[in-house]
Amino acid sequence: MTMIGPENADQARLLRLLRDDGPRSRVELADALGLPRARFTAEVERLTAQGLVEGAGPAASRGGRRSSLLRIAGQVRFGAVVVGDGQLDVALTDGELTVLSRHREPVDVRLGPEAVVGRAVERLGKLRAEAGLARFTGVGVALPAPVAVRDGAPVSPPALPGWHRFPVRDTIAADLGCPVQVDNDANVMALGERHAGTGRPFDDFLYVKLGSAVGCGLVLGGALYRGAASGAGDIGHLQLAEDGPLCVCGNSGCVEAYCADPALVREAVTAARSGRSTALAERLAGDGTLTMADVAGAATEGDPTAQTLVRDAARRLGQVLVGLVSFVNPAIVIIGGAAPGIGPVLLAEIRGVVYRRSTPLATGSMPIVLSDLDDRAGLVGAARLVSDQVFAAC
Repeated sequence: MTMIGPENADQARLLRLLRDDGPRSRVELADALGLPRARFTAEVERLTAQGLVEGAGPAASRGGRRSSLLRIAGQVRFGAVVVGDGQLDVALTDGELTVLSRHREPVDVRLGPEAVVGRAVERLGKLRAEAGLARFTGVGVALPAPVAVRDGAPVSPPALPGWHRFPVRDTIAADLGCPVQVDNDANVMALGERHAGTGRPFDDFLYVKLGSAVGCGLVLGGALYRGAASGAGDIGHLQLAEDGPLCVCGNSGCVEAYCADPALVREAVTAARSGRSTALAERLAGDGTLTMADVAGAATEGDPTAQTLVRDAARRLGQVLVGLVSFVNPAIVIIGGAAPGIGPVLLAEIRGVVYRRSTPLATGSMPIVLSDLDDRAGLVGAARLVSDQVFAAC
């Protein structure tokens, strides 16, 4: 495949500036890069010839001759794939990582990686065709699993049975003929927050991802921190109690076994069948099953049992965050993936535990907030993931 991308560090910095800040004048960019005008012009010409940048009209007057604006070229388009929570989410973004088109559909990951990855490729191909593109500039993929980023494959993923070491990156790259990057969903969502969410102004923050699994993305010094083997942030399988409920990983008492959506649903079914919650019992009788939406709905409607389930999970999550906050000292903690309606209850309980038990130095000015990107964090982050590769110096 023909690779396009920056030829040197200055070109890479220029592309990242345009990706992150949008169109900027030539004068501003040259000053930001610290390049002489002749050198800057030559670098822009090479990037333009590659189809990576283009003019965007005149800049606002600063007195004297008006400069012209530059932007990421219109033909730069990234694909984004997020697998998780029984859903396949696929999108097309521009070079500034704005979502242009999107497709969501139910997916059963137990069908195996060939079927799910094949479906993702098919949907990406359709988005590409609808946009009139010959190829993607790159594709980013988020999986609900530990991922060996260097290999582009999940490793012993409890939530993805049968996916161990499946070459997700190489399979998609071969089918679509473009660079592909794959990472854990919490890491990818942290990148989304860093690019376009509450985390944008902060160089050091934690992104806690809730839902069918629990994970944490760490942004430290302005960059995603993965650890030595891409395993940083796997808080879902920290043990809270030796005699706790069985976790999907095979151990007992993990954070996920208490705080993930399936754990709350399991406890809700028990409460409904034992008569402790009329509201949950009615929902169970009506549908024959319960979902996290049922638990959230009962909690927001004032059912004390459902509210207790949410508060108990939040309290345990807060206990984990006490250790993380004391160890990492982030500027902010962002929580995403909470079921609609329970965010305020969840947040109040977590804040109470963290602020009460952490040192004043660590939490004195540290907010704990809900993500404002909703379900876009993964898509924006997936595009950011692969753009970091494409917009890196060769």
